[in-house]
Amino acid sequence: MLYQLHEMQRSFLTPLMQWADASSKLFSNPVSPFAHTPFSQRIAAGYELMYRLGKDYEKPAFGIKTVSIKGKDVGIIEHTAVEKPFCKLLHFRKDLSDKAFAALKQPTVLVVAPLSGHHATLLRDTVRALLVEHDVFITDWTDARMVPLSEGPFHLDDYIYYVQDFIRRLGPDVHVISVCQPTVPVLAAISLMATNNDPKLPKTMTMMGGPIDPRKSPTSVNDLAVEKPFSWFENTVIYSVPGNYPGFGRKVYPGFLQHAGFIAMNPGRHAQSHREFYQHLVRGDDDSAESHRQFYDEYNAVLDMPAEYYLETIKTVFQDHALPKGTWEVGGQLVRPQDIKTVALFTVEGELDDISGLGQTRAAHDLCTGIPRDMHQEFVAPKCGHYGIFSGRRWREIICPKIGEFIRAHA
Repeated sequence: MLYQLHEMQRSFLTPLMQWADASSKLFSNPVSPFAHTPFSQRIAAGYELMYRLGKDYEKPAFGIKTVSIKGKDVGIIEHTAVEKPFCKLLHFRKDLSDKAFAALKQPTVLVVAPLSGHHATLLRDTVRALLVEHDVFITDWTDARMVPLSEGPFHLDDYIYYVQDFIRRLGPDVHVISVCQPTVPVLAAISLMATNNDPKLPKTMTMMGGPIDPRKSPTSVNDLAVEKPFSWFENTVIYSVPGNYPGFGRKVYPGFLQHAGFIAMNPGRHAQSHREFYQHLVRGDDDSAESHRQFYDEYNAVLDMPAEYYLETIKTVFQDHALPKGTWEVGGQLVRPQDIKTVALFTVEGELDDISGLGQTRAAHDLCTGIPRDMHQEFVAPKCGHYGIFSGRRWREIICPKIGEFIRAHA
């Protein structure tokens, strides 16, 4: 019933939020006489804050139109290369002739985005920075509430099979970058390909801020997964999609619950951010206000996860620690990272990461014992939190160039 109650609340709030949005414009638009009344800026700011706190956030667009390469702006065409029921493989194709693109000699990169609550657009900055020197593809996971029940379930094993299929389509000269949650299934996917001597193995795998071994430096996210029994997750956070969506009847872990969890991790910081947003509006600091809007347009846009995938991730990754213990089986086959011998490995961690603690991603090196030592590389980004390793100034100026150097060294 919780999902139905949430939808009912949303339907009741929608007219109120539209009124708040209209009222904000009424007191801020210079052609409106109300904009010239006393305290109009404060009134407009209050209405906009109300609107943004209560509105429904849709999936944002990547919106990458151009990228600067060697001092010239090159157009970017967002193209769906592969479409599956639960995921699209997007290609950010450069608007160049085949000859001009071939002359760039840019390595192909597959960015595996998280399926953990946010949309793949959270990695917009990741994609934009990589596009300068790489031909970039990214997994764009579908909101489970939009997938009809007739398409069947989506398990953690299916995630692995999707990744393998994308690697084979782009390989063998592809470089795989996984961010956060997918580091685990990506390592499993490549391990199984190596065990089976797959000729389409990627050249490199870069793993960033992921729970390869969540027993190391456990965070509050890890603690929650082990403090609660598996039955608690089954009975408490899984709901059926209501009838107003294509996925009616599908069991999911709703995005609004995941969003509530995100907010609960740092409630004071979010409250302060909204207070500052109000003050920016009152002072007319448009640049700071727009920066706030852009961040929360992304942060507040969440998706539903298939229940079977979510529950299996909780059990396999965070409760059983099946990957580092060597007990994980996929399709009846044991996941053996030690069988990887020809794929170079680079791990990236944030010194201040409060979601995937320090050492959790680096654990991949201890598991991939078959990779020669000169094909291992690791980096800890100083003074960098979880989101900072794939977005923002440190990502663009420090981490992305290191990944580019690593890829070129093993291409």
